[in-house]
Amino acid sequence: MDKQLKLSESISINAPVSKVWAAITDKSLIKAYFFGTDVTSDWQPGSPVTWSGEWEGQHYEEKGEVLAAEKDKQLSYTYLSSGKEDKPENYSIIIYTLSSNGDGTTGFTVSQENFADQQACDHSRDNWRQILAGLKQVAEKA
Repeated sequence: MDKQLKLSESISINAPVSKVWAAITDKSLIKAYFFGTDVTSDWQPGSPVTWSGEWEGQHYEEKGEVLAAEKDKQLSYTYLSSGKEDKPENYSIIIYTLSSNGDGTTGFTVSQENFADQQACDHSRDNWRQILAGLKQVAEKA
């Protein structure tokens, strides 16, 4: 894994931070924009996070741990992609940062680090762009 490989994607969401926070922590809302994934966590630091579902006919289950959670501001967790050996160096770190723009809109940034290679980083970037577009739709209509 290459700790130097990082990505960051941002979007402006026409909803207050409280709605965006709900969209990133509520299981039913996450499922609506995160490729139909079932996410389980209480979002407390030290708690587990699991992602499971079906992709292209194959069941997957992925896991991580909540690193930090500051309501309406920041959420971070580790993430182990399915198929990777469960050892610390194979976990990515994902950070969500929310900021109120003062006009009822929210700035949202996702960053991720520790990729196997540039191809994995590029693949994640494409996925995050889709996820952020879906997050925007869900938060704006919630």
